[in-house]
Amino acid sequence: MTAIASDPQKNLDFYAGVLGLRFVKRTVNFDDPTTYHFYFGDGEGNPGSILTFFPWPGSRRGRQGDAQVAVTSFAVLPSSVGFWIERFIKHHVQFEHPKSRFDEERVIAFKDPDGLLVELVAHPCAEEGKGWSTPAVPAAHSIRGLYSVTLWQESCDLTGRLLIDSMGFEPIREQASIFRYAAQGRGLGSVVDLRCVPGLWPGVLGAGTVHHVAFRAENDTVQLATRNELVAKGHNVSPQMDRDYFHSIYFREPGGVLFEIATDPPGFTIDEPLETLGQALKLPEWLETRRFEIEALLPNIRLPMEIPGPNA
Repeated sequence: MTAIASDPQKNLDFYAGVLGLRFVKRTVNFDDPTTYHFYFGDGEGNPGSILTFFPWPGSRRGRQGDAQVAVTSFAVLPSSVGFWIERFIKHHVQFEHPKSRFDEERVIAFKDPDGLLVELVAHPCAEEGKGWSTPAVPAAHSIRGLYSVTLWQESCDLTGRLLIDSMGFEPIREQASIFRYAAQGRGLGSVVDLRCVPGLWPGVLGAGTVHHVAFRAENDTVQLATRNELVAKGHNVSPQMDRDYFHSIYFREPGGVLFEIATDPPGFTIDEPLETLGQALKLPEWLETRRFEIEALLPNIRLPMEIPGPNA
């Protein structure tokens, strides 16, 4: 998942501090090197755990609406619900009390400082994830990875067909206006919910909205086969782009949401060791000659101080 934030430091403090995610990588937007690109995830930066941000200082607030990924959901253990309620109260996070969904999930909906719609979903599948331990958020209560994404769309039929026919998903549940699809295995990061919202205002890109959603490809070979199939079915798919830590292709699905298909390799340790991920600004080789200029233009940031837990 890649979203937009307005203030780099507030974004870092919230996701690495309050939520206790690991700051996996600090780099720049390869298409706009004057802007940071932050990556947050589990302790090893595993695929399926990563939420990234383009922090654009001073950017206007966006608006969730039609043709957007409206909700990003993380997985936590069912035993962690009370911990997160206490933590959100302590840190004045705007949240809703837990609700049941699909008879197997307890959901805490909340907003980040820019108004991004986020959820913690308490579900046993969180056992699969490794999380990340901090003094404020111990491993037992840590966020274990992404659980699902929710797309808001005028009509869901064509997007549903794309997920089934070209991307390996299958329909598994329906509830009111929500149609749920899951990838094989149905573990972390395998669920896509399509919510039909006919007549809803269009989404407006800006702070607090999602820029695009990425799906995993095991390697370049799998990605190429998927690209060829998508092109054969009439989708306008970009050429492969080298993002240093993965290789990406992009296209807009029938409802208008920007989809990315990204390879698992090379991974985040290609340019720094696992132990020090996120501590230094990393640039692609072709931008290293501009490091002094880029660092001068980027806002200063600091790693968030350890925030005491609710019982400290």
